[in-house]
Amino acid sequence: MKRIRPIGLTYLGLVVLTVVYSCTSKDHSIKMKGSDTEVNLAVNLAEKFTAIDPSFSIAISGGGSGLGITSLLNGQADIANSSRPLSGEEIEQFKKKDIALKTVVFAEDATAFIVHKDLPLEELDLETLAKILDGTIKNWNELTPVNLPINIYGRQSSSGTYSFVKKKLKIEFSAAAKEMTGNAQIIEGVKVDKSGVGYIGAGYVGDEPETKQGIRLIKIKETPTAVAYSPNDIEAINNSLYFFQRPLYQFVVASSWEKVRPFIEFEQSDKGKEIIKDHGYYIKD
Repeated sequence: MKRIRPIGLTYLGLVVLTVVYSCTSKDHSIKMKGSDTEVNLAVNLAEKFTAIDPSFSIAISGGGSGLGITSLLNGQADIANSSRPLSGEEIEQFKKKDIALKTVVFAEDATAFIVHKDLPLEELDLETLAKILDGTIKNWNELTPVNLPINIYGRQSSSGTYSFVKKKLKIEFSAAAKEMTGNAQIIEGVKVDKSGVGYIGAGYVGDEPETKQGIRLIKIKETPTAVAYSPNDIEAINNSLYFFQRPLYQFVVASSWEKVRPFIEFEQSDKGKEIIKDHGYYIKD
């Protein structure tokens, strides 16, 4: 499966990528905000869609799933990209504001765990991974021959990936974990830090072998004696065997539905599905 590396995301506090074409109608202006996991894919889908129908103007920004959802609440977006479902508190907030939503699950993602390419580590079980990320295990010499303090590269709390990993492992992240603004920044951090470990959307791993990119993908197993699976193992994903796989959501304000429906239908078309797969994400029929 072809994977496309992200472009222009590194070192930006708030990623803003805008696809704008001449717009013949105000009703064809769409604002989409939210998940950094989805932002590059959303931009590519928007580019292809607006090439077909240039009457649409689609502005896309990242910043995290939480930011996208808040933007819906504040009337600042039509679509929130989110790598997690709505929380109970968020559902109540929409109810209080009498804002109806439509939910679209348009792809499936796998969260990948990465280390520096030179770290002699191939796989981790969930208990050990949890102890690394919560700071219980502090040095790689507890797991490998390498004597280096572990540096954790994570996401800010508004990130859906942050919430997803935290819930799946049932942990609180170490207070020493670095909070990065996006997947690309985590990759850049880990590839220059021999003691680094981080988590990213698997779709952000490029076409080249990971070691050529300066990182190594860690296989994950649920118990020490279980089979370990990689996040880029298509067969494992299709059979729901990889522990950290999840649906990707788009929450749409119901009042904007008719305006955005042509774009959503494009995503669900054969062409849209092809673009989604080319970005390293999955479609489960």
